[in-house]
Amino acid sequence: MKFSGTNVLVTGSSRGIGAEIAKTLAGFGLKVWINYRSGAAEADAVKDAIEAAGGKAAVIGFDVSDEVAFIDALKLIKESDGGLSYLVNNAGITNDKLALRMKTDDFMSVINANLTSCFIGCREAMKMMRKNKFGSIVNISSIIGETGNAGQTNYAASKGGVIAMTKSFALEAATSGIRYNSVTPGFISTEMTEVLPEEVKEGINAKIPMNRMGQAREIAEATAFLLSDHSSYITGETLKVNGGMNMA
Repeated sequence: MKFSGTNVLVTGSSRGIGAEIAKTLAGFGLKVWINYRSGAAEADAVKDAIEAAGGKAAVIGFDVSDEVAFIDALKLIKESDGGLSYLVNNAGITNDKLALRMKTDDFMSVINANLTSCFIGCREAMKMMRKNKFGSIVNISSIIGETGNAGQTNYAASKGGVIAMTKSFALEAATSGIRYNSVTPGFISTEMTEVLPEEVKEGINAKIPMNRMGQAREIAEATAFLLSDHSSYITGETLKVNGGMNMA
């Protein structure tokens, strides 16, 4: 894929889908800023893997829900690289409970980590990118933000909010040459799903038309496409990567 920009920040990229996105983008020649909140060793391992493959990477630790820390991190990137070409808002958490048992703090902790942090990143990236009239942001949402799920009221609200917010940012930034899109992964094979009993995995696969979970690589490649020059006329869209589980 072709990229006119030079660098990218991927939040929550020390492991899982975020790490795969970081490695994939580095493979296309971008300098990748690997963000983590608590997994310093894992982030360093991702950096080492990228550099071993001939790519460029740097590690930057901060809590994405901390507005001051996020802004300071972007300033550091600007001081180092002269600006920011791309942003992937991937960091997120879950705190699952049935709604009747969910306290407001349980709800807001997920909203702040998944939605508020995404807003901060989108807003601050726009401030940096509009000077060059260039930039692309991809926000990682979830199929749960489209369909809802029992026990995940907070998560569904946060990820549904990401989809709607992405469209609003896209409208505001279009004339500045900045694009905003979102990706909604379905069930993806990760460390968390690998430990599930086989009968549970089979039950999940039975609900997916393609009869398998997705791979982190497939989310990474979809993200790369939306960032790249190949999607230069796409903004405000939601790319579903779910094996056909939600086609509406």
